[in-house]
Amino acid sequence: MQMLRPLVAFERCGLGRTTGYRRIKAGLLTRPVNLGGIAAGIPAHEIDAINAARLAGKSDAEIRELVKQLEAQRQAVAA
Repeated sequence: MQMLRPLVAFERCGLGRTTGYRRIKAGLLTRPVNLGGIAAGIPAHEIDAINAARLAGKSDAEIRELVKQLEAQRQAVAA
């Protein structure tokens, strides 16, 4: 599984730092995973899924639901 540092993930979405973190707070991007110490990352497949949803014209409400599903999958894999 490829992990992207948050700024790289934001860049992959065409976003700047501030906008990326605002989207996380709004539930439009998945939250970073703690990789140890001060390092954090976002799984690349999650960013790809969110970008695909945007390209498909999904609404913000639909993307929020997708983000919830992606984060729930993380929990299921970790358990």
